[in-house]
Amino acid sequence: MKNGSFTSLLAGCMGVALSAALFAVPALAADKTVKIGNVEPLSGPSASVGVQGKQAREMAVEEINAAGGIKSLGGAKLELVYADSKSDPTVGVTETERLINTEKVNLMTGCWNSAVTYPATQVAERYGIPFVVPVAVRDTITERGFKNVFRIAAKDSWWVRDQFRFLKDMQEETGVKLKKIAFVFENGDWGTGFAEKWRELAKKDGYEIVLDEPYPSTATDLTPVVTKLKSANPDIVLLVSNAADAILLTNTMTEMQLKPKVVLASGGGHADPKFLENTDTNALGIFDEVEWNTDVNKPAAKPANEKFKKKYGYDLTGESVDAYVAMYVIADALERAASTEPAKIRDALASTNLTTGPGMVVSYDGVQFDETGQNKNAGIVIVQVANVDGKPDRVTVWPKSARRAGYTPVFPANK
Repeated sequence: MKNGSFTSLLAGCMGVALSAALFAVPALAADKTVKIGNVEPLSGPSASVGVQGKQAREMAVEEINAAGGIKSLGGAKLELVYADSKSDPTVGVTETERLINTEKVNLMTGCWNSAVTYPATQVAERYGIPFVVPVAVRDTITERGFKNVFRIAAKDSWWVRDQFRFLKDMQEETGVKLKKIAFVFENGDWGTGFAEKWRELAKKDGYEIVLDEPYPSTATDLTPVVTKLKSANPDIVLLVSNAADAILLTNTMTEMQLKPKVVLASGGGHADPKFLENTDTNALGIFDEVEWNTDVNKPAAKPANEKFKKKYGYDLTGESVDAYVAMYVIADALERAASTEPAKIRDALASTNLTTGPGMVVSYDGVQFDETGQNKNAGIVIVQVANVDGKPDRVTVWPKSARRAGYTPVFPANK
């Protein structure tokens, strides 16, 4: 073989190899995944909301991956890796460590329970791993000067602020003046955090606090709590409950013929689909504060909810909407970061300004984090359980601009 022929053959082979390599790059990139660690209460007292969050995440990730994944990473797919916190802070910390050190996740989400989220985010901060908190309302989760923690939902001080705004607005709208107020709440971080701020705002607004009663969410008999409530005879009852205790409280109040003028809950168990399934007409008239409701006036909301309901058999809740949105926030940040390096993902999350797209099913104007990592656009709506077409349903009543057309709130719910 002559040198010229050999050179031509070598060049040809190199060209084929180079072409093959170039064509192989997208395929290899498409096989890559971005691992997202999820610590959720998949068993224990908060298991129902953990499962709802898991299903919402999975639907969002299916959509994102089907749409081509993270294009700036060559079509990399999102991969969800789960751990069960069992609503136990110690387990949550251990599982966060495992996901970061053993599973080698690129970023984290979770944990629904504030008592679990608070220490779990501290672990992620220590390792420099970005942690997106869909919903866990304890204020201090984003008030420790951390650089890697980002919360999508409103914090509890904002929830309490809006509960008292609602009470003031409705009393002005109806001309009804209410004086006596009672606090009944689960005794974890979530409930005690709310109660601390309730006391402050109730005094500021001139209410007389007639009962301030914590209880364990694992309680199987809440008759003593309802007995105290009946004796206190409040006009307004503010509640923080998980699913099982929300059901138990509502049914026990009905059995004991306790009918406060206004019962205002704080999402969580009262927003759980199992609540209406297990309380039925006993829940009529109850107000509930949530991040979202199925009748919220957003273009993406109805199709997302219909798809979720067809897939899983029930409506999205505020908490599951936050989990759904979190996946789109993460995908948006990854697209802009064009990297799986935690520091670059963190910087991209910090500059988030997501206002459009299929993830924007929320009742507020989008996701944009302030310097603490709190979504400064986060907001809530208040619904009332009403008889709609012969069965109890959740109807948006506040803010008034978001109220379902044609519905007049029953306030007070009991005369």
